[in-house]
Amino acid sequence: MTLQTETLAAPAPHGVTVAASYSDLLERVRYEGAYPTRERAEEVVHSVLAALGRQIVGDERVDLAALLPTEAALVLTAQVPAVTPLTGWEFVKDLAQRTGGTPATARWNVGAVLAAVSRLAGPELVDRVISRLPSGYALLFGKAELHQPWRGSGASST
Repeated sequence: MTLQTETLAAPAPHGVTVAASYSDLLERVRYEGAYPTRERAEEVVHSVLAALGRQIVGDERVDLAALLPTEAALVLTAQVPAVTPLTGWEFVKDLAQRTGGTPATARWNVGAVLAAVSRLAGPELVDRVISRLPSGYALLFGKAELHQPWRGSGASST
């Protein structure tokens, strides 16, 4: 068995990459998460993309699905979005509960899948997705979470 260190996808315009196949996505997640089998990587991809599909809506959902391999896009879009999106930490806890794992394991799984998804989506779309979600998702996508200072309605502009 040889270790595959090739990139997940070929570069496309505007910093976005296009997945070669679902198999490539699974191999990337298997590598990122150090999963022992392709089947385990597929379980993780399915559970994390289903959870993400319950959180994102609108153009970001459509654009992300368009960049994923068909099998992954179907998992993402088959989910009915939640009425109230979860924070990043609530997202991890919810995933742990749904999969019967620990929050630490769920966080690991989320990181492995979202690293591969970020590669496919590119920084522009990832930033758009993060901006539409509650706090905590930037870290899940492997980015720093920077907060703008809150300004109340009575703040002066001097």
